[in-house]
Amino acid sequence: MGGTLIFDGECGFCTRSRNVLVRLDRRHRVSTVPFQGRGVPEGAGVGRDELARAVYWLDDDGSRCAGAEAVNVALSAALGTAVPRRIYRVPGVRQLQDAVYRWVSDNRHRFPGTTPWCTTHPESCG
Repeated sequence: MGGTLIFDGECGFCTRSRNVLVRLDRRHRVSTVPFQGRGVPEGAGVGRDELARAVYWLDDDGSRCAGAEAVNVALSAALGTAVPRRIYRVPGVRQLQDAVYRWVSDNRHRFPGTTPWCTTHPESCG
């Protein structure tokens, strides 16, 4: 149960969210990369525009997902439990979380964050 979270490295809110996920991941099951990194879109098989709109999760088994589902799967991996993933699948929860995710994503630059990843790690942001 592990994989890679692809996030917006130029977004302070996204970087802060990534940092929380990493702190929760005590068994080091999750890796993270900014979508701005060299070869990241090509390696993920996802266009740069799509990666700019939503976080993506690439599972170790080769599957991928985006948005609220990616957040839940990444949390499940980091915590070592399927609970977030299962909650997301409860009827009605998926639709609610997807709507909230889209709103947050559209407004993420208005939320408090931290110094964007690409500012502090320019070598990883091509």
